[in-house]
Amino acid sequence: MGLIDYGAGNLVSVAQGLEIAGAAVRPVRRAGDLAGLELVVVPGVGAAAPAMARLEEAGLVEPLQAWLVEDRPFLGICLGLQLLFEGSDEDDAIMLGAIPGRVRLLTGGRRLPHIGWNQVERRRGHPAFAGIPNGADFYFVHSYAGRPEHPYTDDVVLGETTDGGRFVSAIARSRLLGVQFHPERSGPHGLRFLRNVVGLVRDDRFPREIPSPAVEVVA
Repeated sequence: MGLIDYGAGNLVSVAQGLEIAGAAVRPVRRAGDLAGLELVVVPGVGAAAPAMARLEEAGLVEPLQAWLVEDRPFLGICLGLQLLFEGSDEDDAIMLGAIPGRVRLLTGGRRLPHIGWNQVERRRGHPAFAGIPNGADFYFVHSYAGRPEHPYTDDVVLGETTDGGRFVSAIARSRLLGVQFHPERSGPHGLRFLRNVVGLVRDDRFPREIPSPAVEVVA
């Protein structure tokens, strides 16, 4: 399983979390490193425009877009989720464009950035959250969040979080997953999430259709 190394921070902690979850992790620094991978993970902290510039410099933008078009397993974490959208209000970055919509500044919260533990309320069931109670706490560090455009909202939004206003904190579409929180810093629930994702990849159990709106809470 490949971890995109584009200088966007938190690589070591994400790699450790994936390894604890049972994955064999290797860094991806150029397009050729994608060969033979079962899963691509794009982590990251920071701003979208510098991140996209580093991906472009590494020759990874078009290969990642092709990976997404081919519906191959993908996990975006924090900035890695935001990069899936078309653009960002933070710095007018043009991003990967896999999800119609933009990344916008959080509003109404107690402070920016939004830092600390907060609940993820699921809008529908998904095996990536198997064994994790609905409304479980995860760890966040961000000031912006992706906002899918209608009519795609119901198709991709998996979870939402409230900090003043509500924002999208998890998305899922076929074999694409993205979370605004940091599973590698979210204790047992975060580790369970990573284990679930690793298992979905190994067993090819990603749902290929939009699941039922009903949320099934598994103890």
